[in-house]
Parts: sequence; C-alpha cells; structure tokens
Amino acid sequence: MVHKLTQVLEPKGFISAAKNVGIKDDTLDFTVIFSEVPAAAAGMFTTNRFCGAPVLVGRDHLADGVLQAIVVNSKNANVATGQSGIDDCQAIVAAVGQELAIDPGLILPSSTGVIGRRLPADRMIAGIPGIRQMMGSGKLTEAAHAIMTTDTRPKYGSVRIGDAVLFGMAKGAGMIEPNLATMLAYFFTDAQISGDQLKGMLHRVVNKSFNRVSVDTDTSTSDTVICMANGLAGEVNLHDFEEAFTSLAIQLARKIAKDGEGATKLIEVQVEGTNQEEDAVKLAKSIVNSPLLKTAVFGRDPNWGRVAMAMGKAGVDFTPERARIWFGPHLVFDRGAIFEQQLKEVEDYLQNEEILIRVSVGDGIHSSTVWGCDLTYEYVRINGEYTT
Repeated sequence: MVHKLTQVLEPKGFISAAKNVGIKDDTLDFTVIFSEVPAAAAGMFTTNRFCGAPVLVGRDHLADGVLQAIVVNSKNANVATGQSGIDDCQAIVAAVGQELAIDPGLILPSSTGVIGRRLPADRMIAGIPGIRQMMGSGKLTEAAHAIMTTDTRPKYGSVRIGDAVLFGMAKGAGMIEPNLATMLAYFFTDAQISGDQLKGMLHRVVNKSFNRVSVDTDTSTSDTVICMANGLAGEVNLHDFEEAFTSLAIQLARKIAKDGEGATKLIEVQVEGTNQEEDAVKLAKSIVNSPLLKTAVFGRDPNWGRVAMAMGKAGVDFTPERARIWFGPHLVFDRGAIFEQQLKEVEDYLQNEEILIRVSVGDGIHSSTVWGCDLTYEYVRINGEYTT
C-alpha cells in the first residue's frame, strides 16, 4: 500500500551532511549522502556528448549496480576540463572514500554549475575531513539545498510504501530539455529491490516524468538520475513501489518546470488522439518548447495560433481539420471552427500560475503530458549574468 506523506520522512540507513567549502560563495555547495550498507543502485545520465567528468566517473562506478555514497557539489559543473577534471573528480571521491572508510568505487560523484572552469579541488578536499561526524539522519533536506544553483527553492519529497520509505530530491531550473535523463535527481529507499529490477523501473519512471520536462530546449552536460535501495526495510510490492516512484518523480519534475529560470507560470501540455505515443510526445514538446507560445503565456496573450503553429512544425502526420485546442476549460479551436468569444476568458485564465493547454488530433489511443514554463525577461537576465 502506498501512503502519501504530509511530512518528509527519510529511509532507514541513509545519513548525510551538507556544508560550504567555498566553491563560489558562502552558501551550501557540498553534500555527501551515505548508506550504512552497500545499496543496489541504478542511474541514467545525459546524452550530451560534452558531458562532465563526474558523469564519466559516475558511469564507471555504477557499472556493477552497487553504490554506498553520493557526493555532489554545486556552483561548478566540472565540464570541459579535460583530464584535469577527471583527476579532480577522482581525488575528491578518494578523499570521501577515506573519510567514510569505504571503497571509492562505491561513491558516485555529481557536479552542477558553471561550465569550463576547473574545480577548486584542493579547497573541496580540505573540507572533507570531519564530514562523517557531521552526518546524521533527518538531513536529506539540507542536501537538497546544497545541490541548488539558479533554483529559487529546494525540491524534495517522500512517500511510504508498506514498511519502506522513498525519498527524492532534485535540482534544475535551466538548460533542461531531456533526452534520456534530466537535471540532477537522487532517490533513496530502504526497500529491498535488486539492481536489475531497479534499473528497469528507473527507465520507466524517468520516461514518464523527467523526460517530459523542458525549460529552454538545451540539454545539460551533467544530467544524472540515481536511485539507491539499501534493503533495510525489507521487501515491498514492486507494483506499488513503481507507482509511488512515478508519482514522486512527476511531482519533482513539475517543481523543476515551475521553478524554471525566471519563470512565473507552470505550463502543462496534454496531447491525445495520436496513433503512436512518440507522436504525442513530439507534439507536446513542440508546443511547450515554442518561444512564441512561452512568451504569450508570460504576457497573458490568448494567442492560440501559436499552439497551432507549434503543432504543425513538430514533424507529426495529423489532419489539422480534426484538431481541437483548449486553454484550461476554454475550447478555442474545434475541427476548423474558431471561438473568438473565448479569447477574453482565455486572457483571464492566463493570469493563473499553472496553465493547462490540451490538444486532440484524432481518435488514436495514445497520449502524452509534458511540463514546461513561460519565458520571461528574468530568464535573459539570469543567463546573461550567469558566470559573474
């Protein structure tokens, strides 16, 4: 049985600590999450060819499906740093392994922040001694703060499945258009699940959640989604667990879209009636990624023609005369019929913080839902000043 939690609970056997090691400023920028026993683990990573050193090292460390710790820093992505970046990453992992008295190969590294600047590895390594003594339960929410970059708020949640708890946290506000994984997200559970079961489950969960988020069509160099299961709560019903996992991942995905850089509105796009699920995804992504549609939502402009434009350029074969378009409850286009009288209602509807755009293109059985955000002046300012 799945129980949604009104308070945040943490799974047995996971402890963590977060601190500032001076990477860029005086906010939390470094965290280590440790399982008291080795855990089954599965992960998905960016498909960007210019991936960061932590992704290269992390893939290697995850190859056998077992992890015992994760170390994450924010403010510096350790990307485009060559062999020195890999050396820095391995040195940090080795120092954490020494501090925790575990094999460094059981530690997965992640970094997020500015691309093309070498990590201040000496400063970070100097901050590692003593972190084991700082660790305790009830601190995963602090870790969620430490992984933030341009995020305006931490993103985390938990759910109970039988005797087990699943905790998840994520960061991401920009450079988000997934093609496999997206942003940084970490899930920890005390459920007993094998590595093979976890791997298949993670792929299905990510495809329904993080692979359905887009902020600005750019694919990050550091995307990582990890799940660790240490088994300390015993077996669970796998169907119930996957259902809960999917629900929690969708919650976090929506939080990422809503917290997109400079965003004022969450946009949810639902497409139905296609003959292939892939076509529904393409149509929905084309709509949510359209700069013209995103700016119209920001400006509360009831310009539904931008939805039609985005549908038409998606590369999907459909009959426009069979299409229907809604903004929230307001039908604006119905198989060739235009409802001009609805535009004032749509303009009023666009004042909401969460906007639903629904499209039907036929009688097919497939559908898809994606999440994004509006495009604002603040997005330009944030990214125009990112490295300063």
